[in-house]
Amino acid sequence: MFKRIGGWIWYCALPFLIVVVWKLAEVAGYTTPYTMPAPEEVVLTAIEFIADGTLWEHTEASFLRVIEGFVIALVLALSFGVAIGLNHRFERFTDAVLQIVKPIPPIAWIPLAILWFGIGEASKIYIIAVGAFFPILVNTIEGIKNIDPRYLELSRVYEAPKLRVILRVIVPGALPFIMTGVRLGLGMAWICVVAAELIAANSGIGYMLMDGRSLSRPDMVILGMVMIGIVGKLMDDLLRLISRRIIRWN
Repeated sequence: MFKRIGGWIWYCALPFLIVVVWKLAEVAGYTTPYTMPAPEEVVLTAIEFIADGTLWEHTEASFLRVIEGFVIALVLALSFGVAIGLNHRFERFTDAVLQIVKPIPPIAWIPLAILWFGIGEASKIYIIAVGAFFPILVNTIEGIKNIDPRYLELSRVYEAPKLRVILRVIVPGALPFIMTGVRLGLGMAWICVVAAELIAANSGIGYMLMDGRSLSRPDMVILGMVMIGIVGKLMDDLLRLISRRIIRWN
């Protein structure tokens, strides 16, 4: 009991210390309301936005975009990752293009996304999918390459069907790597959705950040940043819980 309480104290100590230092800086006059509002101002803004539904509206818009783009990236990355990891020729065929495209920041695709899809939802979902795709793809390929070759050889000896080998041997064997890629991809998806909403959107947390800048309200900007962190952490915690449950043997 006391050990658990002590763990929570340590867990919350750094956030509490940051707020204390933030408040002390405001009291000492090192910050101004136009550059860094007091912590209580951000809390009051959060209460105001929760009461009128603004905060939920923007958070829901960003959340739905992240989920849509992330699911697209997940399906494509797993499909290509398994194909590349299992087929050396296909790996050679795709390697040059993937290695050239992979270092391009997702934000650099925004101008083309707007030209191709306009400023609607499709362009934002495209940017999210591009950002989440490569972390999942790279980890899936690495996971497959790190599977013990003896398991694959055993499946060949027993002449197991290819699909059965993929579902029963390859995917479970690569699952720790895949789940790491999924978590990284989800984090990248949040970065991309905010970037996309900063460019062209009328809803979402990124839009709220831009609105706060236009209105010279840093409290809105900080509130948006905190919401990104909170929602991202909750989603990552959920993925970690799922990972622990489906990879018990690891």
